[in-house]
Amino acid sequence: MRSIKPGRGPSGMGALGSIIAVIFGIFWTIMAVSMGAPVFFPIFGILFVILGIVQAVYHFKNATGKNRYSAFDITEEGEEPDPLEERFGGSASETPADGAGASYCPYCGAKTESAYSFCPKCGKELPGK
Repeated sequence: MRSIKPGRGPSGMGALGSIIAVIFGIFWTIMAVSMGAPVFFPIFGILFVILGIVQAVYHFKNATGKNRYSAFDITEEGEEPDPLEERFGGSASETPADGAGASYCPYCGAKTESAYSFCPKCGKELPGK
């Protein structure tokens, strides 16, 4: 059974974008100093470079790490540990009485009933139906 878990937001593309931002910050700082701009323009460039480096490291670490972060991740049972289950205990198979027969769409995460063939939110066909 598929489950929706926190996913992997920071990515390699985020790291690449941060590196491009660092290069832009370097050029900004050099140009501001060479044109004799007021002191806050080069300082802004230096801060831009520092923040870009921090973001690049953060994104690269999360893109390549084993336990990465993202908004949502859809996984098969047993593929990855459920972070909420690890944090709060309990079992993924435990279902509250009001959610009996309920599952979630693997495409958008909307709550569906077991009798549904299509997701009521996104309209895609549910697997195994």
